[in-house]
Amino acid sequence: MRPLPLWRHEARRAGWTALLTPPLAVAAPILIAFVDAGANASDHEIAQNLFGALEMGVPLAAGIGAASLVGRDPAAELLLTTPAGYRTILLRRLAVTVGWTALVALLLAVPMIATGWWAKWPANHGALPGQLIWLAPTLGLAALGFLAGAAFRGPAAAGGLVAIFWIFQQMFADRVQEQGWSRQLYLFATTRGAVPADWTANRITLIAVSIVLGALAWLLLGRTERLIQGVTE
Repeated sequence: MRPLPLWRHEARRAGWTALLTPPLAVAAPILIAFVDAGANASDHEIAQNLFGALEMGVPLAAGIGAASLVGRDPAAELLLTTPAGYRTILLRRLAVTVGWTALVALLLAVPMIATGWWAKWPANHGALPGQLIWLAPTLGLAALGFLAGAAFRGPAAAGGLVAIFWIFQQMFADRVQEQGWSRQLYLFATTRGAVPADWTANRITLIAVSIVLGALAWLLLGRTERLIQGVTE
């Protein structure tokens, strides 16, 4: 199969969850920002909603989308016999999911930079390094969702784990930031506050953790008997 049709096929096979969740997750905070603007809210409040879409909505969408990839193919045993291998196919779908989510994030971030709204959030960290605001937690939650999918062999439980982790960090932000090690794993270090000196280390740690989780998912997906059981149970 040629590259373009191949990636179109993988985009279709990634499913509606992976494709629709990112724009929907971003749309809600943007709508709130517009409502706040009409209600004469401060620029700080409006900017917080926009940055919240990037740091909260985008990563959650990526995590749920990545969690939905494993266990959806009714003929996984046939895909296991392909030259590329099933886990390579799943990795391509993960790339589609994360790439599409990143595009949605950039479609919000670039206009914010161009119109000056990016600069209205004090902890924006600049136009280029500031893209780690959404990129680091997006990679972290996507890797967690992919690993959870490989472990649970189904989208429901995997997506539930991603949502629980996201909600836990929302509800217990103060406790997460009490310890130095847990601060490095905090997803919302830009919009929910963090020790300023820890921000760069936090973003780098999230990216490093995503690499580790992705490697573990790759190893689990190499156990073909688990994949077959997952789609036939």
